[in-house]
Amino acid sequence: MVDKIFLSTVAADALFLSSGVMELVFSLVVQSKMKDMPTDGEDVTRNLLYQRFPLTAGIVNAIFILVTFAVTLPGLVMPARSFLKVSGYMVTVCAIFTMCVAVFLWVMTLRMSEQFFNIYIEQEPDVQSLIQDSFQCCGYFNSTTPAFVMDSTCSSPASAALLRGCATSISSFANLHIDGIFTVLFGIVGESKLTFLAQSHAKTSQVTNIPYRYRCYLYLVHRMSAQGSQRARTLPTYR
Repeated sequence: MVDKIFLSTVAADALFLSSGVMELVFSLVVQSKMKDMPTDGEDVTRNLLYQRFPLTAGIVNAIFILVTFAVTLPGLVMPARSFLKVSGYMVTVCAIFTMCVAVFLWVMTLRMSEQFFNIYIEQEPDVQSLIQDSFQCCGYFNSTTPAFVMDSTCSSPASAALLRGCATSISSFANLHIDGIFTVLFGIVGESKLTFLAQSHAKTSQVTNIPYRYRCYLYLVHRMSAQGSQRARTLPTYR
């Protein structure tokens, strides 16, 4: 009969592996694309956000998750508990590391409007114009703070004064984008906890089952030897 605890541990381990692969792929793809030439204001905002992301920490964390998965494999097939014990500590480190990255991103959303202002004023007028055109806004807080860039959206001071600043639209777009990312990271933390619990049950199963098998084996050997001795005593002797 298939061991349900073993299957649960394998399933949790597979999910743990997939989370590491997903985090690694996302970090590498974003790192390669965040400096591409933007085509609109949303691309500009997204790339500027990505440049503030802890992508190196994400890559390191993802690699550590993959290494942790590799350590769990011997523990699943070997009776010794040392590999599962070490992997349990490593899973805990992965969960804490992932939570730190998620909290960092969450904190970014708390004051996005104020923090992005410094980023916005550092950009070239062409970049600011892309943002104004995509979000249909002028300036940042308003058309005069900082002064808007004259383009098709903000063609004059009078028309610019009728439109709101870009801060609200940028904050809404950025928060919505970051919310999805740190929600996934918190999900990875929960999955790491699931993996830790599954490995803990697997260790308990090893502790209770393996010595019992040995005891059964010794008991059978003892019974067979006892029965053999009894039969030898009951055999007739010839002189």
